[in-house]
Amino acid sequence: MKVSVIGASGRVGKAAAFSLAEESVVSEVVLLSREKSLGQVQGEALDMNDAMAAKDIRVSITPTSNFEDMADSKIVVITAGVPRTPEMTRMDVAVPNAKIVAEYARLVAKYAPESIILVITNPVDIMTYVAYKASGFPRSRVIGLGNHLDSLRLKNLIAKHFNIHVSEIHTRIIGEHGDNMVLLLSSTSIGGILVKDFPQYQSFDVESIVDKVKNAGSYVINKKGATEYGPAFAISNTVKTIINDEKRILTLTTYLDGEIYGVGDVCLGVPVKLGINGVERIIGVKMSDKELEDFTKAAKTVKKAKDKIMATLK
Repeated sequence: MKVSVIGASGRVGKAAAFSLAEESVVSEVVLLSREKSLGQVQGEALDMNDAMAAKDIRVSITPTSNFEDMADSKIVVITAGVPRTPEMTRMDVAVPNAKIVAEYARLVAKYAPESIILVITNPVDIMTYVAYKASGFPRSRVIGLGNHLDSLRLKNLIAKHFNIHVSEIHTRIIGEHGDNMVLLLSSTSIGGILVKDFPQYQSFDVESIVDKVKNAGSYVINKKGATEYGPAFAISNTVKTIINDEKRILTLTTYLDGEIYGVGDVCLGVPVKLGINGVERIIGVKMSDKELEDFTKAAKTVKKAKDKIMATLK
């Protein structure tokens, strides 16, 4: 399978490309950049090839600034955009990034019309909507990384608190990938047992945990300048799920049309069944009254911001 990464000269883009090259299900990775960054992605490709040789992995890694080279890609990952600094919110980069994502979504539609678009650029919920509209693709083939990484971060924090292996933690964050993310605490379980039934739950500070997840990206950016490995492995995990037709349920950003409590005309992170053709099904979510209230607030907030951003685009 061929996967293209747009924005491969960026820190998330090159980390994602490297992670994808390691996946046995990917036969070719195309590193796409603008002409001015071509030399850098050529260097990245050489470096990656050396690493693949050390691991006895055979994969084609193609650096290019010619977008025709993404033809026949099964998946196109859009990571390009204006990076945010520690003091910036994801919304601060929304207007410039919307123009970038719209441009690339149209190029994907032109050169890889049968592909699936995976949007990473922030604010990812709005950028997924932009890519969906600009590409003209069916909504099943335009996906955002959304709350997948948030949910993985949450699993890690819960596992540490309860001192239980992370594979036993079953939980999700839905809604906005940002300030209005919603922890589905009412359905969170450990080894099939509701988390509220564990004695350690009495010392489980839910607000503090959610705050840590919300600010995880900003904390990393403040320390090292950008998030890389977490997003990269979440991306390769999503790509592998699609290519292997695994039918797994991941929490990704998708276009809603009333499937979740009537929320529509907005892209939000929700549980979806993922297969070879993208989103096969949006999974209905049962929420507590407080969770539903927070999810509705997230939908309204993202939709309002989305409308403003879309008004800036032709």
